[in-house]
Amino acid sequence: MKFKQLLYAIICNSMQRRIFVKNSLLSLLAMNNLKDLKNLSDSFISHSDKMPLLFVGHGNPMNAIEDNEYSKVWKALPAALPKPQAILCISAHWETRGTFVTAMQKPKTIHDFGGFPQELFDVQYPANGNPALAKQVKEEVKSTTVGLDEAWGLDHGCWSVVKQMYPHADVPVIQFSLDYTKPAQYHYDLAKELSVLRNKGVLIIGSGNMVHNLGMIDWQNPNGGYDWANEMNATFKKLIESNNHKDLINYTSLGKAAALAIPTNEHYLPLLYILGLKEEKENVSFFNDKTLMGSLSMTSVKI
Repeated sequence: MKFKQLLYAIICNSMQRRIFVKNSLLSLLAMNNLKDLKNLSDSFISHSDKMPLLFVGHGNPMNAIEDNEYSKVWKALPAALPKPQAILCISAHWETRGTFVTAMQKPKTIHDFGGFPQELFDVQYPANGNPALAKQVKEEVKSTTVGLDEAWGLDHGCWSVVKQMYPHADVPVIQFSLDYTKPAQYHYDLAKELSVLRNKGVLIIGSGNMVHNLGMIDWQNPNGGYDWANEMNATFKKLIESNNHKDLINYTSLGKAAALAIPTNEHYLPLLYILGLKEEKENVSFFNDKTLMGSLSMTSVKI
C-alpha cells in the first residue's frame, strides 16, 4: 500500500513528469506484482489526459431500469472512456434562478416524475458527492457567483444515465444547475469556464434531448419522428459536425421546425454546455441517433 501511495504522490500534470512516471512504471513491470503495477500505470496515463465530453439524450425515465437499445449503449460507454475521478452533470431537470452546484457528500436520489411503476421510484443511486470539486467549480467560474447547494441531489436526468454507465456508484457525482433567467449565449460562454476540469479527471455530461416536445408526442409512432423532428435532428447534427455553434446558440432563428423541436429550452441547453467546452479540432461522433414518439430525439454526442 505504501508503495502505491508513493507512486500516486509523484503524479503531476506536466508533460515532463508524466513521461517520467510512465517510463518508471513500465520499468517496474519486470518486478513482482506485475498485474497491479500495470493497472496502476494505465490509470495514471488515462487520468493525465483531457477527458471526453458527453451529451446524452436521456428520454423516458424508464431507461434507467430497462435493458433496451438506448441503455445498452449507455452501459457500453465506459469501456470507450478513461475512468473518471468524478462526474459533473448538467441536467435538464435542475433549473434555478442563479447558478448552483451540488456540494453535499451524500446526494439524495430525486424521483422527479410521476405515473411510473413503483420499481422506478424504488431506485436509489448512492454515489458520493464531491464537496471539494464543488468548491473548485465555484472558484473557476468568474462571470457569475456559483452557489454551493446542499438541498438538491441527483435528479433523473442525471442518475437515469449514470446508473447505467456506472452501476456500482463508484464515481462521485455532482450537478450543475441551469439558470432559467439567462439566454442561450450565457450558458455556452459559462461552459468554457469549466474547461480546466477536463484536465483533472472530471467527465462532464450534459443530459437532455435535442428535440423535446412532450405536448406533441405521438403514441402511435414509438420508433419514429414527425418530418419536422427528423429535419431538426439532421440539422443539429450537421451544425455540430461543422462547428457552427453560432447557429446552434441562435436556434430560434432556425425556423418553424426548430420552434417545434424546442418549445422550451431546458432540454436543449445541456447540449450548449458540451459544445461550449469543445475545442475546435476535437472529433465528434453520435450515438443513439434516433427520433421516437413523433417529437423526441435520443441523439447523443461524444467529443
